[in-house]
Amino acid sequence: MAETFLYLTLGTGDLPRAARFYDAALAPLGLVRRATEETEVGYGLPGDGTTRLWITLPFDGRPATPGNGTMPALLAPSRAAVADFHAAALAHGGSDEGAPGLRPYGPGFFAAYVRDPDGNKLSAVHLDRP
Repeated sequence: MAETFLYLTLGTGDLPRAARFYDAALAPLGLVRRATEETEVGYGLPGDGTTRLWITLPFDGRPATPGNGTMPALLAPSRAAVADFHAAALAHGGSDEGAPGLRPYGPGFFAAYVRDPDGNKLSAVHLDRP
């Protein structure tokens, strides 16, 4: 994940369901669950020591809602990892927002888009670099 950000959070209304989804969908990207708390789970790179993505029940107790126009883009190590992310997300309750493929956002921009079971939009991106 980008060093520019300390962490990102996404809301959920069902933490066990969200944890199952994110455990599966993030594994192809090399991200692992680093924290499990009563109200949140956190993900990061193994051995990094930093949890960069948190899936959480809203602090204010109100329902979690997805942000319109909000979408974390997660870096993938390969095109195959993008495809595996997409497949795992769909197999674990996610919905398709764009199958794996090249996008017009730059040469070698290979991405897939999904929504998690709570409606949050996510992308996995592999950048082909010479």
